[in-house]
Amino acid sequence: MLPMVDFCGLNASRLMIGGNPFSGFSHQSSERDQEMLDYYSIANIKLALRRAEEAGINTAVMRSDNHIHRLLREYYNEGGAIQWIAQLGYDGDETTIDRGIASAVAADAKAGYIHGGITDRCYADSNLSKLADYVAMIQDHGIPGGIAGHAAEAHLWAYEQGLAADFHVVCFYNCGSLHDGKGNKFSPEDPPVACEAIRQIEKPCIGYKVLGAGRVEPQTAFEFAFANIKPTDCVNVGIYLGDNENMIEENVALVAEITNRI
Repeated sequence: MLPMVDFCGLNASRLMIGGNPFSGFSHQSSERDQEMLDYYSIANIKLALRRAEEAGINTAVMRSDNHIHRLLREYYNEGGAIQWIAQLGYDGDETTIDRGIASAVAADAKAGYIHGGITDRCYADSNLSKLADYVAMIQDHGIPGGIAGHAAEAHLWAYEQGLAADFHVVCFYNCGSLHDGKGNKFSPEDPPVACEAIRQIEKPCIGYKVLGAGRVEPQTAFEFAFANIKPTDCVNVGIYLGDNENMIEENVALVAEITNRI
């Protein structure tokens, strides 16, 4: 059985399923992106969510757009119950963030966080007030509000400056270069730095890209992640069933064994 934690008032599985493969974001190549988009029809995404629930994963972390809203409406109408944490605010127009948050809440998001690209920019500009405004917008809609970020330093800066976020979504790899048009960068030196930041932040954290977008073997990645984050933290992993139809169950078994042992 997967362990559960109190995540900002939500009963959440320590392993969460991520939505990047559902939306065609492989962080590998454009050809791989297209492969994922071809495979993940609405029917196959709903199948993946059902299998995740059956295996013990009760939380999905996915972007907030019409595609996700539509599939979740179908999924919930068909009896699905997985709770959704929404990624918010990276559509190229930050003036629409408040409207986007309202749309996510209407689509039954249980929590929301600001996209890491926005956090990275606020950190680069030393603009904590903008980030604080965005987090407050989420919280004003009655759900927990957090921030993502690709650089561990950005999270520590926001936390130490007193940002009133309810949680942090911390990338194991400082790969924000992708959003600047500079390609994917996954350095093996990054995960220890990310985990050190997670341990310093006395708020619930979700680690993401713990497998380096498929570059790290799951046993090694999960062993490292759960040995180095707080016992109340979770990890979010995208799963592409086109590579292995049993990937969900295998990952759940690994995480259950590791977390019960550590």
